Amino acid sequence: MLQTIKSLPDKPGVYQYFDENGKLLYVGKAKNLKKRVKSYFRFNPFRPADNLSPRIYKMISEAKKLEYIVVESENDALILENSLIKQLKPKYNILLRDDKTYPYIYVNLDEDFPRLEITRKVIKGKNIKYFGPFSSGASAILKTIYEEIPLVQSKSCIKGKKSCLYHQIGKCLAPCEGKITKEEYKKLIQKAIKLIHNKEKIIKILENKMQKYSKNLQFEEAAEIRDRIKAINEAEIYSNVDLVKLKDIDVFVVEIFNKKAVVIRIFVREGKVVASSHNIINSQTTPEKSEIYTQAILEFYSNETPFTSNEILVAEDFEERRWLEEVLSEKFKRKIKINLPNKNNNNLINLAKINALEIIKNQKENTLLEEIKILFNLQNIPYKIEVFDTSHMQGEASVGSMVVWEGEFKKEYYRHYHLEGKDEYSQMEELLTRRAKSFDKIPPPELWLIDGGVAQLKLAKEIINSTGANVDILAISKEKIDAKAHRAKGNAKDKIYFEYNEKIEKMELSPSDKRLQFLQRLRDEAHRFAIEFHRKIKRKKDLEIDLLKIKGIGKAKMTKLLNYFGSFENIKNANFEELKSLLNEKDAKNIIDFFQNSK
Repeated sequence: MLQTIKSLPDKPGVYQYFDENGKLLYVGKAKNLKKRVKSYFRFNPFRPADNLSPRIYKMISEAKKLEYIVVESENDALILENSLIKQLKPKYNILLRDDKTYPYIYVNLDEDFPRLEITRKVIKGKNIKYFGPFSSGASAILKTIYEEIPLVQSKSCIKGKKSCLYHQIGKCLAPCEGKITKEEYKKLIQKAIKLIHNKEKIIKILENKMQKYSKNLQFEEAAEIRDRIKAINEAEIYSNVDLVKLKDIDVFVVEIFNKKAVVIRIFVREGKVVASSHNIINSQTTPEKSEIYTQAILEFYSNETPFTSNEILVAEDFEERRWLEEVLSEKFKRKIKINLPNKNNNNLINLAKINALEIIKNQKENTLLEEIKILFNLQNIPYKIEVFDTSHMQGEASVGSMVVWEGEFKKEYYRHYHLEGKDEYSQMEELLTRRAKSFDKIPPPELWLIDGGVAQLKLAKEIINSTGANVDILAISKEKIDAKAHRAKGNAKDKIYFEYNEKIEKMELSPSDKRLQFLQRLRDEAHRFAIEFHRKIKRKKDLEIDLLKIKGIGKAKMTKLLNYFGSFENIKNANFEELKSLLNEKDAKNIIDFFQNSK
């Protein structure tokens, strides 16, 4: 490693430290690789530098190998570092898992009769105006505006030359028939734009509607309005801070609590808090604010996100602040400043810090995860776990499932996979390979839990090693009774396989052991999710076979039906007249009779 350090170039780039087993420890970026990497060491004798933080000192003490990548510019180094951290999840880097994109409301003012719409990316056009971002409630706000102001309701409306149902019920003034001028319509758009950030008025409108529905015993409609109010209110931190002078600001505040960190984002528009959001970072070691600020800001603006504020405000200075300004200014083709607090906006920083403290107070410590780390010799505490299972019936309708646990089951991140493999091993190989290939889009977890035994564990290890990602692996094998998997809750004596000193070890825990029960619960959820999907696919295939048995319905007619209706379920629900118009009266009757008899 010393020879590599001596030969480093005076150029921007990214460097990577590895331990004696070739495991990636840390990814860093540098404006000057030689100067940056040398700052980690003392050379007489060769050892870690004394001024390093405890976390980085420990990392350098474990490092046995150094690799580096030279890039064309300093900005490229910053972006590449962020990408590698997400894909590989090095042991000593902080990983901010925030793969959400925030919705914006926008309007194209170049159109004669513009509409308000929702987007999550930049829209092409010279006169596009954006409002947001909104952490929640964007669709609720937009729906309320369209109910209150008679704008053009859909894109297709303006293309037609005849007024539609929306005009008849008073929801549109029919510009398609020239019943409103551009100037008059412009006043409606301006009224709608003023309402976007006037949440107090929107809430008042909705509360009046909810009361009216309740009085009329229209409880479903009242509940829908209630949910809209909740979504709009959840979008922001409550604030009695005077923000009128602040105009448009994006605020990022990072607070550290032992091995946890909280990132608070507050979005102020026209002197009002329009949205806020937060992330909790569970670190293996005490995190550093500088890294979190850099990653949080770069991650938020990394996609095709509109930049709708005048400035970015951070609670304190950090190493890459000016560097980030350059990167964002280049990206958005305008001068962007990342400023420190002053007397006019310090109350906003304090508001964020108070909320960070409240968020961390509500966090429950999970000692079970630490126990699992120690018991199975894991590299990391498994704050995020991905669990995999496959399902098939004699090689038919083969599917795979991935469920995600991060403090709770995160159903929005569950995934189904159609698989080509004919046996359990090849199916699992395909499932894990496809997930590993998506690490660049969705960062890897701390732990993979595989439904299987030694073979599946070795397979998963090979796939993870091929990616270079820092992921622990456990395999849980079901107890077999009479050659069948036994899943009795509280009784199943499952075996858990893990790696220890480069060997595969087996552990059998008591059925009452909380660690075993936790892993079983994860495995069973993946199994449930896979079986549910498998049954759905199997039903669809069975229906296809049955339909082809109907007299007079061959493959050509079946293809015609599918092209028109889109799915077998839609064919099943089609009425006689639809089927008759597409095929003929006899075929339509046969299909209707078939489904009635099958009931």
